[in-house]
Amino acid sequence: MTPRHEQGDAQNDTQGNYQKRKRFFDRMLTIYGRKPVLEALQDEQTPCYRLHLADSNKPGGIISDIIALAKRRNVEICYHDRLALSRISRNSKQDQGVAADLACPNHLQFEDFLANPPAVNFSLIALDGVTNPQNLGMIIRSVTASPCHGILLPKQGTAAISPLVIKASAGTVFKSRLIHCDNLPHALKALTQLGATCCTLSSHSKTTLAEFKPATPLVYVLGNETEGVSRQVSDCCSAHIRIPMNNGVESLNVAVTAALLAFRQQT
Repeated sequence: MTPRHEQGDAQNDTQGNYQKRKRFFDRMLTIYGRKPVLEALQDEQTPCYRLHLADSNKPGGIISDIIALAKRRNVEICYHDRLALSRISRNSKQDQGVAADLACPNHLQFEDFLANPPAVNFSLIALDGVTNPQNLGMIIRSVTASPCHGILLPKQGTAAISPLVIKASAGTVFKSRLIHCDNLPHALKALTQLGATCCTLSSHSKTTLAEFKPATPLVYVLGNETEGVSRQVSDCCSAHIRIPMNNGVESLNVAVTAALLAFRQQT
């Protein structure tokens, strides 16, 4: 019989291994489509964990190029029937019989971010219902290039990381810091408790972006392209600011707004 303390050690070890594996797969991004997968394999800086191919793919052409690159990079290759592959890609109409799991070290779950936040004041761009893939890709590109710490991205109600998003991001999605949360209002409340100031943009606000200088971490919340930030999310924000508009222009595209905010230096 195994002593109780040894049983406890074994259970702790199993739990520790599970958490390690969970964190590893939480950072995994599955992409699909022949050209996106080929481009990811061509970029040596993009860690590719596993290549998935439909066994119905005809040999030759781009499929041969993908296989050759995967072998050269020692990437595991798995073959599936079309139904199984569609479960992996989650897009049977556009996966073209190809998918790949990419290990993105800067992608993480909100709980992990909350457990180990940046030591200095940080800024985040939080997205509430941004469903346009082009806009999401452009936001990712701008934020990745900026001093902003990353993007808070709800798992529901936001555009999926698709080939359109990857193209619009110019491939920066693999380098970006994406912080995935299950529920944006809950995440904003947790960040407020951490000491962050959460704010939305409103044309009716008296405070302009230039005047807004809180000495705290900042979370800028940007809303849907047509409806803006939802009421539930807005209620979680303690600040509302505006970007002054000239010449009768009412607002900016959400991707342009994200770029302005992401490059704004913290006070």
